Amino acid sequence: MLSICLLEADHLRPELVGEFHSYGYLFQRLFARQPIPVQVQVFNVVDGHYPPDHQRFDAYLITGSKADAFGDAPWITRLRSYLQTRYRQGDKLLGICFGHQLLALALGGDCARSPRGWGLGVQDYQVLQPEPWMLPAKSTFSLLVSHQDQVTQLPPDAQVLASSGFCPVAAFSVGQQVLAFQGHPEFVEDYAQALLDARRLAYGEELYRSASATTGFVHDGEVIAQWMLRFISQM
Repeated sequence: MLSICLLEADHLRPELVGEFHSYGYLFQRLFARQPIPVQVQVFNVVDGHYPPDHQRFDAYLITGSKADAFGDAPWITRLRSYLQTRYRQGDKLLGICFGHQLLALALGGDCARSPRGWGLGVQDYQVLQPEPWMLPAKSTFSLLVSHQDQVTQLPPDAQVLASSGFCPVAAFSVGQQVLAFQGHPEFVEDYAQALLDARRLAYGEELYRSASATTGFVHDGEVIAQWMLRFISQM
């Protein structure tokens, strides 16, 4: 059985906790549905929780967050340093949204607020670099997203795996050690819509309505979950 250390980089909005609990819970539920057995242990890094030094995992996964990956809050700088240590020690690292951007920064790339504005709802991506662990194989995939920051420069030795006109670096890898996606495989329709509803005034009515029209579209969160697990195990 694979073991994943899930570094939870946020707390859900209070009004959403009752139904959706936490990002850790959403990932545990997603991975529990996959054909590859995995055990996920959650540590909320915003609260300063990390695994003991002696404990090792098959991979470390950084979740999304409302925070900016380029922010300088103490918990963000500590997490960035922790990931650099894990990378130097050869551990496998996976990132989603904020985690995708933070890994790019930690390993020598860059990210910034996108001039394209918010990416919301279901978005489509083209696979640029097929890999053996991408099973089931797909030339395109769709994911629920919620972001206004993007990776703007890849780390050394990284390659872009997937892209779109809105998000040129939608997924990247560094060898067989790092894998990151801008989209959210753990999101479900109800959570994505609830998040849109909670931020409706901030988005504006036009963007809110166009994004809401897509949340019920078919997306490939289950496929990306399998890709991540196969990347870890190289099955």
